[in-house]
Amino acid sequence: MGWLWAIIVGFVLGLIAKAVIPGKQHSPLWLTTIFGMLGAIAGNAIARAVGVAATSGIDWWRHLFQLVAAIIIVALGDAAYMAVRGNRRRQRI
Repeated sequence: MGWLWAIIVGFVLGLIAKAVIPGKQHSPLWLTTIFGMLGAIAGNAIARAVGVAATSGIDWWRHLFQLVAAIIIVALGDAAYMAVRGNRRRQRI
């Protein structure tokens, strides 16, 4: 059940990150989900390092760290995806 939640959270974070980033992102949905999962993992690590990993009620700070990390990872990942994808297209022509 933990993996299912990780995929769901990664999917939601990836979509929110794609909506926040200006311009069009070209990475496929499965890759955006993976980027969102990585953002959730990185956000949890940052929240733990800052000392806000476990709070009473809803962990708003942890979710904010996850979202910011997902935005950064989706932006960098999409740029890397386009660099690799663009190079493959040029080689075929």
